[in-house]
Amino acid sequence: MKPIKLLNHQNLPELKINNPKELRHQSAEQHVTGESVYINDMDFGGRMLHGLVVYSKYAHALIKTIDISGAKALSGVHAIVTATDIPGENQMGPVVHDEPCLAAGKVQFIGQAIALIAAENDDIARNAEKLIAIEYEPLVPVLSIAEAKKLNTPLMPQRIIESGNVEAELACSEHTITGTLETGAQEHWYLETQSCICIPGEAGQIHVYSSTQHPSETQAIVAEVLGISNNLVTVETKRMGGAFGGKETQANHIAAWTALLARATNRPVKIHLFRDDDQIMTGKRHGFLSHYKACFDGTGKLLALDVELNSDGGAALDLSGAIMERALFHIDNAYYIPNIRVTGKVWKTNYPPNTAFRGFGGPQGMAVVETVIDRIARKLNKDASEIRKLNFYQNHKNHITHYGQIIKDCRLETIYDKLIEISDYPKLRAEVNAFNNSNEFFKKGLALTPVKFGISFTTSFLNQAGALVHIYKDGTVQVNHGGTEMGQGLHTKILGIASNELGIDHSSIIITATNTSKVPNTSATAASSGSDLNGMAVKNAIDKLKNRLRPLAAKIIQEEYQVIADFDKIDFEQNQVFLRPAPEISIDFKALILKAYFEQISLSATGYYKAPSLFFDREKGKGNPFHYFAYGMAVSEVLLDTLTAYHKITKTYIVHDVGSTLNKRLDIGQIEGGFIQGVGWCTTEQIKWNDKGFLLTHSPDTYKIPGVRDIPEIFSVELLENAPNLNTIHNSKAVGEPPFMLAFSVWLAIKDAISAVGGHQLEPEFNIPATNDEIILSIQKIKNQLS
Repeated sequence: MKPIKLLNHQNLPELKINNPKELRHQSAEQHVTGESVYINDMDFGGRMLHGLVVYSKYAHALIKTIDISGAKALSGVHAIVTATDIPGENQMGPVVHDEPCLAAGKVQFIGQAIALIAAENDDIARNAEKLIAIEYEPLVPVLSIAEAKKLNTPLMPQRIIESGNVEAELACSEHTITGTLETGAQEHWYLETQSCICIPGEAGQIHVYSSTQHPSETQAIVAEVLGISNNLVTVETKRMGGAFGGKETQANHIAAWTALLARATNRPVKIHLFRDDDQIMTGKRHGFLSHYKACFDGTGKLLALDVELNSDGGAALDLSGAIMERALFHIDNAYYIPNIRVTGKVWKTNYPPNTAFRGFGGPQGMAVVETVIDRIARKLNKDASEIRKLNFYQNHKNHITHYGQIIKDCRLETIYDKLIEISDYPKLRAEVNAFNNSNEFFKKGLALTPVKFGISFTTSFLNQAGALVHIYKDGTVQVNHGGTEMGQGLHTKILGIASNELGIDHSSIIITATNTSKVPNTSATAASSGSDLNGMAVKNAIDKLKNRLRPLAAKIIQEEYQVIADFDKIDFEQNQVFLRPAPEISIDFKALILKAYFEQISLSATGYYKAPSLFFDREKGKGNPFHYFAYGMAVSEVLLDTLTAYHKITKTYIVHDVGSTLNKRLDIGQIEGGFIQGVGWCTTEQIKWNDKGFLLTHSPDTYKIPGVRDIPEIFSVELLENAPNLNTIHNSKAVGEPPFMLAFSVWLAIKDAISAVGGHQLEPEFNIPATNDEIILSIQKIKNQLS
């Protein structure tokens, strides 16, 4: 294996500890030394009990009887809870109440919780599980979108967004294509499985330590299940060991189950799912079955697109409606399509309810239009990069989306030109063609793909955040906000923002654990909005504090320097508070804080922010759902063995738009990580169930996430420079989700290599994931057509 060249790191500046934009990850040292505390590391002494979830072994069945008497009598068992023991509402559906906390009378997927056990240790709990006798009456499960469509089992009414006149354009165009694309499910595979500890308190209170992306929703679900008010439930999240959307709603389940056991025993209880159980019980990225019809002119201009998106929602709605909505919004990806109709349908099957995953429906929608563009290029015998550029959204023309939002400050062409330059694309294409002409069994493929990704929750009221900032008498600062840390570096970015805004060294600031008793009614850390929303809320709190301190600072400066000091010209920087534009006229920040305390000035402030001018009319399918768009583009080259389907990524070049970066290292890390996770979805991560609805790929030895050999041999990541994004925190852009879709460059590069087997004259049949089986079958079909 050749050494991997991470070209982007050559251009990183020397680490300056005091530069807020160059901070290393806040928890880096603790992660390396093992000092970082996760839920499963917490120990509340000998009183803590171990919780275990007893779940269904049938995908669809009636529960005839449950006998827990033998398990309850086992020494060391403290409680067994079933649906009849729930003191509140037997529901944990986050949007629609269609998902019982514990199955009552019927199970609808393998992994559905039926009973809960609290025992002295895990071994006792598992022995107790064996003593629980459940009698089932099996029913016929629905195990595919096709079956669900045939039986007509929708989870919600269909959604349609359209613009222009699709029917008329399709009827008169000389060039049309039709097809079907399957995009598979994906397991989140966070390193820390679902985990929670609940500690009962006095007067009905309960403290929940949860590995959750959405503490406020976890709080509400726990309260609902226990039948108590929200103010009796405190949810705290220090950090998660990964989440990727899998802990946005489904961490609520673990918290509710743990809380029920803590209430039943009046003792601390922990549930930490075993890896196999986690994969069996939890929802995935939605598999999609998409049908499309498109027409285009002789230059490759896309004139009309008609798409039906069908998603596998699983047994309950969860967030499937919002996920489908984002797929509808992103069916265009980076392309202006004058006539478009996209229909979204969510189907009920007997699998665990599928849920949020990085990209949140965007990847499934974008994959369709990228397939269409790729097919147009092959049909016209042109390089697909040319067809992509021809169809890009632009500034001031061809700039209105199918849902009516005007695209401002479109950066696609700027990024395209930069990427063509750094990758030397024309030379790469010539080299790939030359290689393919001289090699029969090995083929190279090349693809350039863009991303335009809308940033904001599409449910507009969720675009809000809160913060709480304390300054202590010694000048040190504690910051709390509603976002959660899952390894992405949100707390580090917030630390940099607070350091920058207060003008003090980051070593004087700490970011405390997210806690519903400090910042209430928070939105999930999702939709790539963590820094946008919470960063602005923290800034708002700090602005309040600085405005309280400025008059006092002006008074002190006037007295010490005998100058007229307008408090509007008081600035905070380098641990000093000074008079602009004369930095030598200053006072020490810590001295000012102590003086403010003696002057009885409040040194604590709440902050709040809501994203401006967001709305969407779901009846009309029109509105302004996004605050802005993030852009990126990638070129990837692959080498494919056409006999075995072995392939490797030889080169990847990425240019990504993050506005003015909040932290270059973290942003590049997110781009690299998102891209590689996308490569997994597009290539190796195949989820398989048997004909009974049992997950066959439920462990690390059967489910293949990317490894070190899946990293491109040459991996270059550059941030778009001199591209501030106005009206956001420090002119930045979100970076969490958009890079995931850059992996389409690898998927379509593999397709390009397969196409080379037929001299690019035949269209390969190609779905996601492009497993070895998918590749071999695609190649064989081309060979059959050639013979």
